[in-house]
Amino acid sequence: MHLMNRSRVGGLGALVMVLGLTQVVALQLGLRTADEWAEILERDRRVSGLKIEEVVARLGLEPGDQVADIGAGTGVFSGPLAQAVAPGGTLYAVEIDQELLDYVNDRAGRENITNITAVLGEFEDPNLPSRELDLIFFHDVLHHIENRQQYLQVTASYLKPGGRIVVVDMIKGHPEAGHRDQPEMQISPEDVKQWMEAADLRLVEEVDDLFENKFFVAYGR
Repeated sequence: MHLMNRSRVGGLGALVMVLGLTQVVALQLGLRTADEWAEILERDRRVSGLKIEEVVARLGLEPGDQVADIGAGTGVFSGPLAQAVAPGGTLYAVEIDQELLDYVNDRAGRENITNITAVLGEFEDPNLPSRELDLIFFHDVLHHIENRQQYLQVTASYLKPGGRIVVVDMIKGHPEAGHRDQPEMQISPEDVKQWMEAADLRLVEEVDDLFENKFFVAYGR
């Protein structure tokens, strides 16, 4: 959930030199702890609006699949995704903040989910340990990434033949879309199509009957 819009805190290179990466991450995460993010991200009203069960069902996952949850946040999708690919499958929960990954691991332990692997990603590379992924999942995350086209090109290299990248995000210009004072942080299906095509990916599915305020698209080779 909380990956990286470097424009929100200025140039990353300069910040890293002055502050160090840990402080840059802290700034980008709004100086909140994992517990504070959990309180925000897991409010009942928000979670119910995510339609987690319906979204996971539409992904068509099978036992044994390898899936990455990019910007996993507190793991609200990671657990259901992991359960959908069990037995034999792996869910990689990717975040740039170790505190959030610790939270995901703790949550998996509480829920007795054993097939989640926490991955500490970088600003421009998710650092996934496998290049045989069946699905890479972005939920309300892509708009946080500054160099989206570049990040998608790198991320696509982790897909196996026939693998997919799925993006669920707020529709640019929708009355319920966030970041109204930061239009550069709103994206459209047309934007995603352009970035995906630059990564040599093509639209394979579009779901238009789940949300009124979000788009849901899947791309593959």
